[in-house]
Amino acid sequence: MAEQFLTLMADLDEESQAIMGEWYEQLKKSGFIGMQTPGLPFHISLATFSLDKEQEVIEEMQRLAKEFSTISVHISHIGMFAGGKVLFGAPDMNPPKLFSLREAISVETSEKFPWTPHATIMIDESETICRALPILLESFHPFVGKITRLHLCAFWPTREIMSVDLCEL
Repeated sequence: MAEQFLTLMADLDEESQAIMGEWYEQLKKSGFIGMQTPGLPFHISLATFSLDKEQEVIEEMQRLAKEFSTISVHISHIGMFAGGKVLFGAPDMNPPKLFSLREAISVETSEKFPWTPHATIMIDESETICRALPILLESFHPFVGKITRLHLCAFWPTREIMSVDLCEL
């Protein structure tokens, strides 16, 4: 299958990776694997773009990384999208710096739905997600994590294009 779109992601720090990784390990121990893209770090997707915007998005992420420092996010709750196929951890709706980062993106996106900041934990059929939810509830606990870098990928198949650390202030 040929690549279809680009996604600009805000990667969570190593401590957050460990916390969310443990949630996923508990799901795996209970037999839930999911269909999410393997090998990607836990992240909050910022925007999607058409493939022809690759160079523009690379330049944009380099600009953003110079303008934004590490962003704290309180992953306070879990949820799922309509249709029940995506189980995620999500930040409180009051991280102004995260929203400022999102709003600072000037390259035209290809999104069809409003942006919902979230970090995917598992993607699967809705029946499987509903069975996995109680397992996640047992291990979930809110935490304050940090967004430390931007990461650009093309999808399907996954092609990691570039990552850049946010600036140090």
